[in-house]
Amino acid sequence: MQELTPRSASKSIGQYQSHQLTQTGLLVKSTVGHLSIKVFTADVVQIRFSFTELGEDFSYAVVGKPQSASFRVDVDSGQLIMVTEAIKVKISKPSLHIAITDLNDQVINEDDAGLGIQINGEQINCYKKLQEGERFIGLGEKNGPLDKRGRGYVNWNTDAYAYSPDADPLYCSVPFYIGLHHQKVYGIYFDNSHRSTFNFGASTDRFSSFSADAGEMNYYFIGGSSVQSIIQSYTYLTGRTPLPPLWSIGYQQCRYSYYPDREVLRVAENFRERDLPGDAIVLDIHYMDAYKIFTWDKENFPDPKGLIEKLKSLGFNVVVMCDPGIKVEEGYEPYESGKKENVFIKYPDGTNYSGQVWPGWCHFPDFTKEETRSWWANHFKDYVKLGVAGFWNDMNEIATWGNMLPDLMEFDFDGRKSTTREGRNVYGMMMARSTYEGTKKLMNKRPFNLTRSGFAGIQRYAAVWTGDNVAYDAHMMAGIRLVNSMGLSGMAFTGYDIGGFVGNADEKLFARWITIGAFSPFFRGHTMINTRDSEPWSYGEKVEEISRNYMKLRYKLLPYLYSLFYDASKTGMPINRSLAISYPFDEKIYDHQYHNQYLFGPSILVVPAESNKELVKAYLPAGNWYNQLNDQPYTGNQEIIVECPVERLPVYVKGSAIIPMREKAGITTQDTGDTIEIHIYNGESTNEFTLYEDDGISFEYEKNAFAKRNMVYAPSKNELTIIEQEGSYQSAYRFAKIYFHGFNAIGKAWINDAPHQIEKTDYRFISPIKNYDPVASAPEGPKINLPFVKLNYERGKTIIRW
Repeated sequence: MQELTPRSASKSIGQYQSHQLTQTGLLVKSTVGHLSIKVFTADVVQIRFSFTELGEDFSYAVVGKPQSASFRVDVDSGQLIMVTEAIKVKISKPSLHIAITDLNDQVINEDDAGLGIQINGEQINCYKKLQEGERFIGLGEKNGPLDKRGRGYVNWNTDAYAYSPDADPLYCSVPFYIGLHHQKVYGIYFDNSHRSTFNFGASTDRFSSFSADAGEMNYYFIGGSSVQSIIQSYTYLTGRTPLPPLWSIGYQQCRYSYYPDREVLRVAENFRERDLPGDAIVLDIHYMDAYKIFTWDKENFPDPKGLIEKLKSLGFNVVVMCDPGIKVEEGYEPYESGKKENVFIKYPDGTNYSGQVWPGWCHFPDFTKEETRSWWANHFKDYVKLGVAGFWNDMNEIATWGNMLPDLMEFDFDGRKSTTREGRNVYGMMMARSTYEGTKKLMNKRPFNLTRSGFAGIQRYAAVWTGDNVAYDAHMMAGIRLVNSMGLSGMAFTGYDIGGFVGNADEKLFARWITIGAFSPFFRGHTMINTRDSEPWSYGEKVEEISRNYMKLRYKLLPYLYSLFYDASKTGMPINRSLAISYPFDEKIYDHQYHNQYLFGPSILVVPAESNKELVKAYLPAGNWYNQLNDQPYTGNQEIIVECPVERLPVYVKGSAIIPMREKAGITTQDTGDTIEIHIYNGESTNEFTLYEDDGISFEYEKNAFAKRNMVYAPSKNELTIIEQEGSYQSAYRFAKIYFHGFNAIGKAWINDAPHQIEKTDYRFISPIKNYDPVASAPEGPKINLPFVKLNYERGKTIIRW
């Protein structure tokens, strides 16, 4: 019998034949193909391989360009060594295996010695040696633990309704991870939008790997001295979150669906009557006529402009659902104009693809085509004229009934031409891009743009939420880890549906979820059709009070939070920060008891707890810490047991922190008041915080219309310096109160060397909960007796000593 041989065995990328230097790097010709090493910065290099001549480096994700980073290439008999100011890239001549080291030849990342880059049919693979003790974090919207060692993941955007807390894949694909070992950190971004897999030592102890079903081996190695520097370099490559409208980081209320219009209005009125902060009402698909995008249901929403104006008078902006499916219906304008302008995804025979979704059988715009993006943008004119301020891009994986999107559909890719295999993972991002760019131009102010699906770089266009979550504790905790993981992957504006979209939360679960959600970038309550009401008041008086407390705390923290969004727009740093950013080599943070914990900004440590727990174990990393609600001090590097009744979330503030807050919460983000509080926490290290203000809605900040103040706390001098304001914007604040936490008795203070009176007050971050027990007395609730000093908040430099 004749022995069969494999049709397509895995093969390597060959051996070295020759090389040439270019202005930005090195081109190597192998026995079977072409290898390119391009220097973007001293820490960032791009590695590409192709069996044919390397062509155009096309990418929807990467927007960063190579900078003028110096390098040299040393050659010997066995290898090429590219040396930058930060790393060495060593290329073996016999195998073209790549090892990247620091300047002292300590390995940061290296190919597996016997494998390296391999081609298996159309599939491309890169195998990396597993380092001793190596950890893997990030990879975007991925379930599982903080450290993903021993796990494997797939990137293939999926409509994952009611997904389990361990499900994969989900809605977004971000093929970027961070590796850590031996006090070294690095990142790898794999710039390929085909279906890809990442293996971090699952079913093998030999290698980690990343692969794609087709396309080019094209990845970026990102070096750096810290996880923070890796994130900054990754977002230099793929872009950063633009400043959102201020109202969008307030509370948003949604359900599937509020209708008719009088119900929408009644929900808004309830917020105001109950003294609950809120800035947005979100309309799900029932505002449309038969679920058709760009229409209104004339029976349930006969006067959308009037409704939107009434909501605005109550302080609410309106966000509307936007699905990509265009119903196949004669006379329906988007369908007719879409056919005429040839904007829909097609089969290879030229017919438009039809898939079934909410409106029925639909065609789908090809957002990888410039003409389609213009057509889509033009259809938002009526929304903008009505006063709609936010846009929610949903069902854009693409979601269709049956979840079997044909692979052969054709995508334009801006003239490059491709298929679903390459287009599926970028479809949601390109829809979000089209919505963002179109509405930004039409509104001439900052739109709020939200998406369910995305790819690397989505942070440039939209906030992202974690989709159709479920109302139980494990899902709540999984959502926290998802947001932390997305933050590690360049996505600063993220969140989850508070209370859970699928199913019915009970009183304790909703109460706990909204206290945690108050410390997330995107703050929205949402639930689906045929579930119980899920507004803060719908769970009874006690839960309403708990909700009010933490919603108001969120609004008081807006000066701190909005400044974090400014930082994200400049550095790529997330709002919710996995402890791996500041404490990457502290083994305790990877313990499953503590891997849900995160920092809200640089200084506020959040300890999430399940709703059925009254006690929780927490880990305080290095430094000194204070209980936020009562100022109880703690030393770091210790595990503690803390009480966590449903009305109080365990939150700690880091020593030396500078936390700016509003004096009063207000009921909208615009209610700034005229007094800013600056809370200083006694610590051992010098610390800085940049307070940022602008009008919160326009792009005038690009023309210097902002107010930026750097604040420096020097513990050795007991001194806070508020640097002179940068920018021309007139601050909303006329007065400042400086509150001192954790200091021994303060008798005097000096403001610019002039003595000033120290006052004291009983300060509460949250109000006491009323007594609902007819027998027991009501607890007084946590308060702190704080010294403070009040002063005029002026543009010039101010030094406060005590």
